[in-house]
Amino acid sequence: MGSASKHYDIVIAGGGMIGTSLALASAPLGLKVAVVEAVARGSSQQPSFDERSTALSRSTQRMFEAMGLWDDIVAASTPITSIHVSDQGRFGFSHIDAAEQGVEALGYVVINRVLGGVLQQALTDAAGVDVICPARITGIDLGDDKATARVARDGEEFSLHCDLLVAADGANSSIREMMGISASKSEYGQRAVIGNLLTEKPMDNRAYERFTSQGPLALLPVNEGRAAFIWTIAEDDADRVLALEDDDFLRELQAAFGNRQGELSNVGKRAAYPLVLSKAARLTATRSVLIGNSAHGLHPVSAQGFNLGMRDVAALCDCLADHGINQDMLQYYAEWRRGDQRKLVSFTDSLVKLFGAERAPLKILRNAGMLGFDFIPGVRSLFAKHTMGLAGRLPRLSRGVPIK
Repeated sequence: MGSASKHYDIVIAGGGMIGTSLALASAPLGLKVAVVEAVARGSSQQPSFDERSTALSRSTQRMFEAMGLWDDIVAASTPITSIHVSDQGRFGFSHIDAAEQGVEALGYVVINRVLGGVLQQALTDAAGVDVICPARITGIDLGDDKATARVARDGEEFSLHCDLLVAADGANSSIREMMGISASKSEYGQRAVIGNLLTEKPMDNRAYERFTSQGPLALLPVNEGRAAFIWTIAEDDADRVLALEDDDFLRELQAAFGNRQGELSNVGKRAAYPLVLSKAARLTATRSVLIGNSAHGLHPVSAQGFNLGMRDVAALCDCLADHGINQDMLQYYAEWRRGDQRKLVSFTDSLVKLFGAERAPLKILRNAGMLGFDFIPGVRSLFAKHTMGLAGRLPRLSRGVPIK
């Protein structure tokens, strides 16, 4: 294609799940969109196609329903009908139940490879979208009347011109740096160890969030009767844990989780990644905007990162539909999204710090907090709303309303 001669309404830097979702969500607006992705489709380095699991919140479910994709996604997903929250070695715990909240499920768990496959197939069929992959954006120019992205692909270099450049290229976003936006980063001193296993007792669509001395441990129901785990380990102990033989690894995981699901067995391939809290100093520059992890990188506790990024997508689509592409629209978007992003960053960060503290007053507060979930009116429902992504002002897609 003659990429150098084309002008797009939107160029999206990053073709993972967030960038692809934006291309699909904005399609009803009749915009000409280009998606530039550095990693080849099907590559083991592409997280949108790996074996990790993603928990989809209620608001993300509604988005995919409004986009006409939910039937294909839910067919390969596992509903979460209850969540059990506990603190290792302490008496407090809480249950959150879907029926109590008046919904059929609090969320759904889907394998990234499956979700990525649905999104990529839809992208292939989408009108008005060009996918440029594998290719890298090597530089950008942001002017008052247009943005220009310089692209390298297969030894060829060319430029893409657009009215709006969107950075959706992850927590270590190179596009964010090119936009001149800094990001604060705070290391948790932890690594998330992820994988899947079998439980002796059926999961029965229950998810677990257990706070341990090293950090949160989540166990999620997935298809074929397996369970996905996200186990937070202190950085100085992570190499040792990753090097354990399967039986020894399961023994330590069992000790941290407990026996509510019986014996844990048949652990699959394990992987790990460092945990960092990142926050962009601002969300927009001239003719450009940050969404997803390029704007905010969260701790995986309560599984909010992807769903927060999807609300970025939904809000940007609302702004595009109502205001068109201009700097006033970008300012409106930034003011709208800052509140939700700050709330979720504070929520996840506070959970990690509260349940990781060993000082006696905070231990008492932790026990009181767990009891408060069950005995203080409204606390559990408010927590559930935040977990389902239904708190605060919601964009149309997050409410299940088509964008146009």
